[in-house]
Amino acid sequence: MTIRTPCMLAIAMMLPQQVQFLASAVAQSSAIAPTYENVSYGPHARNVLDFYQAKGDGPRPLLVYIHGGGWTSGDKKQDPANFKPFLEKGISYAAINYRLTNQAILPAPVHDAARAIQFIRSKAKDWNINSYRIALTGGSAGACTSMWLLLHDDLADANSSDPIARYSTRVAAAAVSGGQTSIDPKIIEPWLGANVLLHRMINLSVGEPTIKGALKNYDQHRKLYVEFSPYNHVDKNDPPLLMTYSNNMTLPSENAGHGIHHPVYGVKLKEHSDKLGHECHLLIPGVSKSDNYSTANEFLLAKLLAP
Repeated sequence: MTIRTPCMLAIAMMLPQQVQFLASAVAQSSAIAPTYENVSYGPHARNVLDFYQAKGDGPRPLLVYIHGGGWTSGDKKQDPANFKPFLEKGISYAAINYRLTNQAILPAPVHDAARAIQFIRSKAKDWNINSYRIALTGGSAGACTSMWLLLHDDLADANSSDPIARYSTRVAAAAVSGGQTSIDPKIIEPWLGANVLLHRMINLSVGEPTIKGALKNYDQHRKLYVEFSPYNHVDKNDPPLLMTYSNNMTLPSENAGHGIHHPVYGVKLKEHSDKLGHECHLLIPGVSKSDNYSTANEFLLAKLLAP
């Protein structure tokens, strides 16, 4: 015999829309509200960020999330379960939106992220942030942007009339997943095969509707492809990086989605970093591991909470 409590009977008698409303209410009750939401860091409507302030003595370290989506889609919202462990350890958290390539091609998506870091630094006192302990995370295009910021020279302009632009864009570490270490079609096709070029990220990033046009006009776009490939900016003094990928090592890549997130991106950057003496960790299940860190969270916690 099944025993039904009054609560179970009440739920059973609900209309479908009432059940949906109840489920939504439960989800909202477990959500973590931002300390500051949709804060503008630049002039465009997508130049906004959410900030979650952690508790703790003294200025808090900060983890910044940059969303993926091929620079063509995506949003800063993610499951609170992904960043709650950092808040519980006293690490504040921020997530940013940025212009997409249907609104503005490169350098807009990446330079927007750089400005977000500068803006956050300008709020260090107000938001109780340790400016020396800022790390980045993200997947796919968010990983590409994170790696670019990590490895690129500082964009701070001490002589700028814009006070935000005077702040540093350098960060302390980055842990990313499925990221593109190069977006240069002349580099990645030999690495991964022709299927990688079928992903719209490669052509839309430079404003070409098709990959055929991007290749035809390659000389026109080459500077952008070279500049926004993280691989080209590594040196031994860069902050530490940890990359994670799936373990589908099949070559040539099977399709556009596989190609644009292929583990070989990580293998190539890891080889380059090792040659230069840059601290770089690569986690590919059954293929590559780190002697120091088994997960991205372990790496980030170690770097952000180091004495």
